[in-house]
Amino acid sequence: MTETHHEAPGSGRVLTMSTVAFTLMFATWLMFGILGKPIQQEFKLTDVQLSWVSAVAVLNGSMWRLPAGMLADRIGGRKVMTFLLASGAVGAWLVQYASSYHMLLVLAFVVGFVGNSFSVGIAWNSAWFTPHRQGFALGLFGAGNVGASVTKLIGPVIISATAGTTWYFGVQGGWRVIPVIYAVLLAVWAVLTWFITPSQDRMAGSSKTIRQMLEPLKHVQVWRFSLYYVVVFGAYVALSAVLPKYYMDNFGLSLARAGLITTTFIFPASLLRPLGGWASDLWGARNAMYFSLTMMMLTTAILSIPSGVRNGEAFGLPLWVFVSIVFLVGCSMGIGKAAVYKHIPTYFPTNVGSVGGLVGMLGGLGGFFLPPLFAYTREWTNLSSSTFVVLFLFTLSASVWMHFAIRNLKRTANEFPNDVVEPAVLEPRS
Repeated sequence: MTETHHEAPGSGRVLTMSTVAFTLMFATWLMFGILGKPIQQEFKLTDVQLSWVSAVAVLNGSMWRLPAGMLADRIGGRKVMTFLLASGAVGAWLVQYASSYHMLLVLAFVVGFVGNSFSVGIAWNSAWFTPHRQGFALGLFGAGNVGASVTKLIGPVIISATAGTTWYFGVQGGWRVIPVIYAVLLAVWAVLTWFITPSQDRMAGSSKTIRQMLEPLKHVQVWRFSLYYVVVFGAYVALSAVLPKYYMDNFGLSLARAGLITTTFIFPASLLRPLGGWASDLWGARNAMYFSLTMMMLTTAILSIPSGVRNGEAFGLPLWVFVSIVFLVGCSMGIGKAAVYKHIPTYFPTNVGSVGGLVGMLGGLGGFFLPPLFAYTREWTNLSSSTFVVLFLFTLSASVWMHFAIRNLKRTANEFPNDVVEPAVLEPRS
C-alpha cells in the first residue's frame, strides 16, 4: 500500500486508511450473524424474528450507497468516511443497551448504516489512483470484505470468556461487549483517518450538479454491472449468513465447526479481490468477469446435487468435496467483485461515485433478498441444495446478458479495442 511515482502523493495513505476502515465497518455491519444465538436465547426470539435483526442491518447498509458514493465524489471521501466511522461508533455503542426485540431491530438498523462505506471508499480511491492501477487499488480496498469473518473468529471466544461479567462504564460481558469493542475501534480509526489522510482531498464530481452525476444511470450497462454484483457480492453476503446453518442442517456439524468451515469461503471471497483487480488491470475486466461467472456456473451446478448426512448415512458429495467446491465459489466471487468495479472507472471515470454507488446498492440488496429466497425455495421444492440452484440460475442470467451485450457492442461499434483493453463503448440508454 505504499505510494509509487505513478500515483499522487497521499494515495497510499488513502488506500491504507480506507481499507482498514472498511474492514472494521464491514465486521460491524455483519456482526449480528454470529451474535444471533445468544441474542435469540436472551430475547426468546423465533428463527424468523432473529433473521430480521441481520436483515435490517444489511438493508440499511445497502440502500444509501448511491447517495453516499455521490457525496464522496462531491465533497471528498475523507469527510464522508470519517463521518461514517464516527456515526457507526455511536450506533455500535448503543446496541449494548437493547432491552427488547423492537429496540434491537431499531439499533441493528441504525448500526447497519456503516455498510454504505463501500461506495464511499470506491469513489475515494478511484479519485486518487490512475487507470492502470485502479483495478488493483479497488480490489485491495474491497478485500475489507474479510471483516465478515472477524466476528465469526473472535466473537464466540470473547462472548464465552466475558459472560456474566461487567466491564468499565457498566458495560456487560457476553454478546453485548462485541459491539462496544467495535465502537471503540471505529472511534479511534475515525480520528486517525481524519489526521493521517491528505487534507487536500480529490473530488471527481465537485463541479457537477446532481443531475449530471445521475446522468450515467440511464445507460444499460450500469444495470448489467449491477446484476453482476448481485451474483458476486449479494450472494457472498447471503452465503456468509446461511452457510453455517446449511452445514449444521445438512451435515450435522456443530455451530463452532460450521462457523469455522464457513471462513474457508469468506477468506478467498474477500482476500482474492486484489488478485481480481490485478488480473483486470492486466487482461481486462471483461475477461476476468468471464472467468468468474464461468467458474461460478460450474461450481454451483455441482453443488446443486443434494448432499449431506441423513440417518447416519452420507449421500451426494462428501463434506470435504463440498467444502472444497464452496471454496472455489469464494475464489470466483473474490475475482468477480474486483472485475465489476474495474469496469466502472473505465466506462464512467468522472462518475464513479454515482455509478459505483448504484451498483453497490443493488448488490447489497441482493444480500438482503437472497436469504429469504433461499428459504422459500427450500420450502417449495423440499430440496436441500436449492440454495445453489438459485445461485446457478442467477449466474447463468448474468452470463447470458454479458455475452450477448458484448457481441452486440462488437457488431455495432466502429472501433472496439481488443479483449485486454476494456472498451469504453456505452450501450444505448434505457
